[in-house]
Amino acid sequence: MVARGSAKRDLSRTLRGLLGLAGLGGVALFSGLLAFAACLDRDERIPVERADGIVALTGGAQRIGDAIDLLANGFGRRLLITGVNERTSRDEIARLNPTQRHWIDCCVDLDYRARNTIGNAIETRRWMRQHSFNTVAVVTSNYHMPRTLVELDHALMGDDRVVPHPVVGEGFDADRWWRHPASAKLLASEYLKFLVAWVRTRFEHDPERSRAAILIGRGKPIRMVAEPLLLRGQQ
Repeated sequence: MVARGSAKRDLSRTLRGLLGLAGLGGVALFSGLLAFAACLDRDERIPVERADGIVALTGGAQRIGDAIDLLANGFGRRLLITGVNERTSRDEIARLNPTQRHWIDCCVDLDYRARNTIGNAIETRRWMRQHSFNTVAVVTSNYHMPRTLVELDHALMGDDRVVPHPVVGEGFDADRWWRHPASAKLLASEYLKFLVAWVRTRFEHDPERSRAAILIGRGKPIRMVAEPLLLRGQQ
């Protein structure tokens, strides 16, 4: 009986300890989420410096429009739109941005290979090497920018300079995100993905050869595209 009572007390102490650790972990995660939200840009602003190239990550029409505007205003010599859907052609992008047709025809490259943010970073690195660029302005949503910078800094291995240009979408309010379930879910999801990316990049050398990147992306972060389709998209 004494031994049984001692075992119960030990089990109770262990459970209390685990619950305490879980509680501390929850507090740490929530505090990190608040800090993550506080660091997001609230306003769009014109870059204070020019870059060799501009990269826009797909995921919102406003990102592409802002990136083309930067190109037209001389903030970069070429623009890469990475992660383009196979069904989206250059003509479709021009139709959505009719006043920028000249720039889309002359100075915009389309990447159909990237499957996720890791792939975006890999394709950006390849594109920068191809054009001998050392600086790149990155256009993506404000809530997506922290993870994008982690992936880009890792892929570029600190050899190049990245200039962030966050896009502030109308559907996401970084100041009152907790009042809107959809915004709260989006922010929490992006925060967790940011943590995973930060941890993963501490332990891998090259995302293009990373087993963790393949597992996280449920497949390789870049894919081969049929040559006719790729050529048609670049015409």
